[in-house]
Order: sequence, then structure tokens, then C-alpha cells
Amino acid sequence: MTILAQNGQPRASGRARRILAASLIPLALAACATSGAKHGDTAYVARDVETLYAAAKERLDSGQPKIAAALFDEVERQHPYSPWARRAQLMSAFSYYAAADYNKSIEASRRFLEIHPGNKDAPYAYYLIGLSYYEQISDVERDQKITLQAKTALQEISRRFPGTEYASDARLKLDLVEDHLAGKEMEIGRYYERSGKWIAAQIKFQNVVENYQTTSHTPEALFRLVETSLALGIPAEARKYAAVLGANYPGSEWYEKAYGLIRKHAAGVAAS
Repeated sequence: MTILAQNGQPRASGRARRILAASLIPLALAACATSGAKHGDTAYVARDVETLYAAAKERLDSGQPKIAAALFDEVERQHPYSPWARRAQLMSAFSYYAAADYNKSIEASRRFLEIHPGNKDAPYAYYLIGLSYYEQISDVERDQKITLQAKTALQEISRRFPGTEYASDARLKLDLVEDHLAGKEMEIGRYYERSGKWIAAQIKFQNVVENYQTTSHTPEALFRLVETSLALGIPAEARKYAAVLGANYPGSEWYEKAYGLIRKHAAGVAAS
């Protein structure tokens, strides 16, 4: 289940966070031998790689992900050719994600993938990108550019790594993404309908029925197509949409409303 934050944005489920944490363990263990190392702030101070990495890990463990990210970045800057640099790149991406600095997390993850495209940790980087977009999804009244980016990123995970836990979670999140995109189409369609722009409204509602048919918005979209078809003077089309609504959602309130509209229209035609 997706948890919504107070601003209405979806937050990663507990499952997503468990996947991230479990996948992070091999990267984090590298610092265990020197976990007692002292550390200062993130200003440039030349330090051996193990001490610097351990300092970053300690900051992350103590709930200071922004400082941790800066320190992991410092690992790469000071020791760019060491094996620690690769670990630090991904740990930096995770730390930015944990700090809700999603743009920097995406940037760091993409940089990791550019440098290490075939690395065994590449699925993790792709997953971080998908989650970083996903957690920025806004409500349907706003522009859905981020939602589309989340959809693309989550589909990429599913396509590239179909048998992984990352892909499984990505497919679950795609359901919410699809629902958001359908909701935006419905919002625009209802606006056109209120404005008497029947054809423009129909296009939006048809898009929901054809491209987002598994979402929660489909029954209403079919009902709105009944309304707009009657408004356009094509009752045969209205009856067609009502029949589809009845066949697929017979017990829904939208079917009851559509049936009432069809009966009302038929009675009006008979009376005239």
C-alpha cells in the first residue's frame, strides 16, 4: 500500500524501504572494520579512504543523510580510483534519497550507471531513480510530468530486471502511476464537459477507457461518454457505452446513473 505524506504525495511503502535497506547491506559492510573512526564536517580534509567512508556511514546511521551524502561524495573526490569510490557513489545516491533530495539522488544514480553500466548493483541504481520520481508524484490537479517520468523509470526497471524484487515492486507502483495519469485525463475531460466542449471531453474520456482501463477511473469515464454522446446527439453511441458499463461494472453507481440517463433520454424522445 502506498502511504501518502501530508502534502498528498505518495511515499515509498515499507516494502520498498526494506528492499533498499537489504540491498544496501553489502555496500555498507565495507565500513564495519573502521566504524569507530572519528570524523569532522564535510569540508575538504585529506583522509584515508577507510576513515572517510566510515565517517559517512556513521552519519547515515545516525540519521544525518545529507551530511552522509556529502562525505560519500568526498570519498570519490579524494580516492577516485579506489574500489571504495564505486561503493561510495551508490551510497551517496541512497543518502540523497533518504534525505528526500530526489533530484540529487537521480543525478548520482545516473552517474553511477554511466560509469558502471554493467555492474551488479546497476538494478539498485535504476530502482533508486524510479523511487525518486515516484515519491515526487503530486496530486492530479497539478502537472503530471513527474508522474510520466516515474512511469518511464518504473517500466525500465520491470523491462531490464524482470525477475528481481525491484521489478516486482516497480510493477505494483505502476498501478498508482497509471491511476494518477487517468485521474488527470478525467479532470481535464470534466472541465471540457462543463464548458460544453463535448468532442474535446469525449477524447479525454475515451483515452481513459482505451489506455487506462484497469484503473479506478474507467467506470466514470464510461458514464461521461454516455453523457457526452447524448449531448452530441448520438444516442446509439450512448447506449453502446452504457452497455459496456453494465457488462463490466453492473453494480456501480455509474451504471445506475447511465441507465437513468438513457431512460430519461428515451422518454424525452417518445414525448416529442
